[in-house]
Amino acid sequence: MMSLRRYAALATPAIAALCLSWTATAATAQTPAQKPATFTLANGMQVVVISDRRTPVVTHMLWYKVGSADEVPGKSGLAHFLEHLMFKGTAKHPAGAFSKQVTLFGGSENAFTSSDYTGYFQRVTKDKLPVMMEMEADRMTGLVLKDDVVLPERDVVLEEFNQRVANSPDAQLGQQMMAALYLNHPYGRPVIGWKQEIEKLNREDALAFYKLHYAPNNAILIIAGDVSGDEVRPLAERTYGQVPAQPAIPAQRVRAQEPPPPYAARTVTLADPRVEQASVRRYYVAPSAITGAAGESAALQVLAQVMGSGTSSYLHRALVLDKQIAISASAWYSGLALDSTQFGVSATPKPGVDFAQIEQVFDSVIADIAQNGVRAEDLERVKNQLIADTIYAQDNQATLARWYGSAMVIGLSPDDVQSWPTRVRAVTSDQVRDAARAWLDKRRSVTGYLIKDTAPKREEKRS
Repeated sequence: MMSLRRYAALATPAIAALCLSWTATAATAQTPAQKPATFTLANGMQVVVISDRRTPVVTHMLWYKVGSADEVPGKSGLAHFLEHLMFKGTAKHPAGAFSKQVTLFGGSENAFTSSDYTGYFQRVTKDKLPVMMEMEADRMTGLVLKDDVVLPERDVVLEEFNQRVANSPDAQLGQQMMAALYLNHPYGRPVIGWKQEIEKLNREDALAFYKLHYAPNNAILIIAGDVSGDEVRPLAERTYGQVPAQPAIPAQRVRAQEPPPPYAARTVTLADPRVEQASVRRYYVAPSAITGAAGESAALQVLAQVMGSGTSSYLHRALVLDKQIAISASAWYSGLALDSTQFGVSATPKPGVDFAQIEQVFDSVIADIAQNGVRAEDLERVKNQLIADTIYAQDNQATLARWYGSAMVIGLSPDDVQSWPTRVRAVTSDQVRDAARAWLDKRRSVTGYLIKDTAPKREEKRS
């Protein structure tokens, strides 16, 4: 995660998978005393308070139900651009005042954008929470934007694009694969945006997006720390509760969907002289926690864990230990998405090993699971890992806030978060088999190859 105001965090597929693992591995064997308090303000803003009395600090996290997939076509990167601009100040708190206040309090802050949401958070001592709530509520509708701050910040975003994408063959391949995976859905465009569209974003674009989407009835406030719901409610009513609702916000987010069924597997090859280590990865379109049938998302998470998490996983055993043709292998599933999401597998071949050899193992492992399911001892092991990780991860206050925020912002409930270990425990070998059979079909996939470009550069002709 890049630092604070100038470089906000983007939820790329890899980061999205990590965010999912926070929720999927963690969605909480909590005791009743730890059950979060929830309420809704009169203006429609949802509030969740997760008490954690171990230290006198709080994490204040505001999630907006808008991300890059909600942008107008042709203006990619707008959600992320606005995230940057949210630090440019209001009439009441000029540019830099918010961040300066957090620093003076000895706290920390950051922000993040994904396809489905945008979020802002601060971590401060308990007594400073009212100030954070007042300042965040102020910039919900009070943002002041002028060209003399908007245009330089656009240059900052373009420099971020250069650092994260233009200078990273790995990131470029990921972008190209997502664009090939989604034929119609806006998940196919990058969160940071396409460069030629970022270059044209302006003050009017940002303000229109801000006025439409930034409102209390399109937001969820998550507070984790040394507070209770009874303590937070009057503060929330006094700050966020004074912000009027935005009636133009639709009840549901409607996006272009993929045309069913998929007809052909696709491949993408990216060759670059900067590549030091070749790699192969494959993305499948798969149901999310929202679009899948009951139990399907949990089965896919278990499938990803058994296929590619750790040295006991099937892909690691086959590729690294048995055949010894890869340096590493992994699998992941990004279930926390509003629409159809991704399941991925990847490997780093040893020098001299053809991609075809790696893919043959991918296919054979998947075919075996789709035919026979997974061994009982492996199923029990990975489910225990997922549930154990839940308990250990709850030591991180910010992680607690992220679990609930990333789930609720796509339409899940606190009960869905809390019941995740029960759903993981209920997954059967047959369900894992059925998930592999239904969704790991190559026709639903894009395979990407990252290779070193060894061709000599052509010299430009001089006139």
